[in-house]
Amino acid sequence: LQWLRNPGPQHEKRTLFGDMVCFLFITPLATISGWLCLRGAVDHLHFSSRLEAVGLIALTVALFTIYLFWTLVSFRYHCRLYNEWRRTNQRVILLIPMPANVPSNQQSLLGLPFLKRNSKETIV
Repeated sequence: LQWLRNPGPQHEKRTLFGDMVCFLFITPLATISGWLCLRGAVDHLHFSSRLEAVGLIALTVALFTIYLFWTLVSFRYHCRLYNEWRRTNQRVILLIPMPANVPSNQQSLLGLPFLKRNSKETIV
């Protein structure tokens, strides 16, 4: 989520959003198309020519091969972008130790707010 909030390149975020929308539309369409092709192949095996059944099976294999190839390439691309972002956008917080002689009620007056540590932050 931090990557999506980062005011970095908008092109990468648009690409991720577009791929997610395509994935949500293409997955049910590929599933239904594959099922219909296989159902037609079974019907052609029982009632008609085997050549049409083989053609429908080949169409189903091609459809799922293209779908899986697009899914894997898209996923790999977005993982690579995310890993590159993680490598170049590390968040580091510098903690300054409090002097021992300052009372705790005066710490807030000095403008030193209580710092909450996140597990993903590096403390230096």
